[in-house]
Amino acid sequence: MRLVLALRRLSSRAEASWCHAPLPSPLRGALRPSRASLLTVVSRSAAHSRPRSWPPGRVTSRTLMAAANIALAAAAFVELSEKENTGPEETTEKRMLQVSREEIRKTVRDSDTGLTRARHQVVLFLDLYIWEPICTGIRFLQLAAIFVPVILTVPAIWIGRRQPSRENERSGTLWWYGFLVKAMEWAGPAFIKLGQWAASRSDIFPTELCEIMSKLHADAPAHSLHATKRIVRAAFDGRKFDEIFEEFEERPLGVGAIAQVYKAKLKPGLASLGDVDILDDVNDLRHNVRRNVESVLKSTPKRVPSSYVAIKVLHPGVERIVRRDLRIMRFFASLLNAIPTMEWLSLPDEVDQFGEMMKLQLDLRIEAANLSLFRKNFKDRTTAWFPFPHTEFSTRNVLVEEFAHGIPLADFMANGGGPFQQDIASEGLDAFLRMLLLDNFVHADLHPGNIMVRFYQSEQPSLNLRLRGKRESPPPEQQADVTEEVLSRLRPYRGKKELWAAELAKIDHEGFRPQLIFIDTGLVTELNATNRRNFLDLFRAVAEFDGYKAGHLMCERCRQPDAVLDEEVFSLKMQHLVLGVKSQTLALGNIKIADILQQVLGMVRQHHVRMEGDFVNVVISIFLLEGIGRSLDPDVDLLSSSLPILRQLGAQSGKDMVREGDFSMLMVWVGLETRRFMQASIEDVERCVKYDLLAPNV
Repeated sequence: MRLVLALRRLSSRAEASWCHAPLPSPLRGALRPSRASLLTVVSRSAAHSRPRSWPPGRVTSRTLMAAANIALAAAAFVELSEKENTGPEETTEKRMLQVSREEIRKTVRDSDTGLTRARHQVVLFLDLYIWEPICTGIRFLQLAAIFVPVILTVPAIWIGRRQPSRENERSGTLWWYGFLVKAMEWAGPAFIKLGQWAASRSDIFPTELCEIMSKLHADAPAHSLHATKRIVRAAFDGRKFDEIFEEFEERPLGVGAIAQVYKAKLKPGLASLGDVDILDDVNDLRHNVRRNVESVLKSTPKRVPSSYVAIKVLHPGVERIVRRDLRIMRFFASLLNAIPTMEWLSLPDEVDQFGEMMKLQLDLRIEAANLSLFRKNFKDRTTAWFPFPHTEFSTRNVLVEEFAHGIPLADFMANGGGPFQQDIASEGLDAFLRMLLLDNFVHADLHPGNIMVRFYQSEQPSLNLRLRGKRESPPPEQQADVTEEVLSRLRPYRGKKELWAAELAKIDHEGFRPQLIFIDTGLVTELNATNRRNFLDLFRAVAEFDGYKAGHLMCERCRQPDAVLDEEVFSLKMQHLVLGVKSQTLALGNIKIADILQQVLGMVRQHHVRMEGDFVNVVISIFLLEGIGRSLDPDVDLLSSSLPILRQLGAQSGKDMVREGDFSMLMVWVGLETRRFMQASIEDVERCVKYDLLAPNV
């Protein structure tokens, strides 16, 4: 017992000593040309958003100290996210993750000498080769106690009658799936996230298993308020808790597998409130006239920044638990991969991909950078919005962001959207398609709980066109925000559909409009240059209704072409599917794109076509968004919704596409424009016949 306690103390010392290890010189040169340039970036961010009530020297020294020790501030990750990708395999997420992991890599400092260096080397050896294996072994025994019963009950999948309504699975199979999901809940955060990730991989796992996995919830116990205060105080440079917050709700708003979230209100003047990260300094007459015209034509939301914040805090020690679990997962994945006929799944690669996803969520500075990039992309768009991240107080373990005042989209799906149904459905699809087609930066966790609905009043045009850029706005606390007032009118009517619909009708009559707010941006999907090229080649083949070519492309460019079964049969099935869609060109509004994609994933699983995870993430996002859209508006048409985005894409990069001989987008654009024109013409004729307008009775 004494040895264990001693090792634990040594481990904690090692964690403190080496969590800020220096970056290798090649990486340092690639990402930060010099330490001075990093200090300039971080200092500029600190100067831009320094709290007015905070002593200036303390903020500056804190930020520079972080840079000097290579514990990068969140503002440095924002700067990193805005850099251009330099290689065919590079993405924004991979770039930030690489820096994040190098930052906590354990090693002995170069500055240590003599006995100090020898002592640190001994502690590092004990931590890596004695303490960690012991802890991993104990964790292995704990997981064995949970999952051995699951393994022993595998024969249950051959018992029971088949259920036609459940993908023709046996009742014993369905029971075993449920038992497996329950075991994952018991196993902790990494396995809960594994189940949620597996639910999105219907190209690998049976559809019914994915459906059950999708209901996996993170019923993780909340960590103590004392731990929260300790972690948050560290993010605020050790200030006392009552000097940071004017209000703080001690009960978490939500507890997840990795973190928990609180609602609070910062002390006045402690942080910059407002959209300071996207303010437009242009003071040009043409620019100001354009903004005023857009505010009239597009019903631009009036933005009143919230003085409340959401505080997201990682569970203490979760990084070590996840690291050990990933090590155990990879060991068993390697064993399973050695079984004949299982190699096509490439389970070790899948564990590595899942591990990257987990590590991205273990550094909240990455989520802050994602929020900043989304806000930049949606700066001039009215369909959706993202909360403002307070990067000066966000660290690896804490994220401070603007509190999103809104009602979860799930409430509108359950109670109805009233007069706003079509607006909410179309705005959600529009936002997603812009992320996918224009930005190549897609929110990868789009379920109804991560989409909020707020109501706004339209911004009024300014008569003073010349001075618009210099006009002083009153502080947020002095501006009237009607959002919370409207939401408080709706909340009492949850579950009462008639009263809910009546109140929505009143809100519509008063001139309010809905807007979507996306939260929880820790995971995004971004296609690297190679995958983007493959995506466009596949898109071109589908646009030309050449399903046979599309099938061959999927097989040739999948992760394991040699493992594909019956490539010719797969290509012919794709051709049959695409021709079926082509025959219903004018009725595409009645076709569920999600159903088509589900058929494709079923064929992919049957023929062992290993798709890239980024492709599957995009497909799953389309599933979710179209399902949400159709639950609100049964007539929603995903292809028609993409028409305005294709027009904008053609205007932005049409010349380059034509120059390169890529007419796929142009063909889709022209086809959709023709379909819309013909549909409008048919509807006009039907209306004339219905109301006897062609030959009216006299």
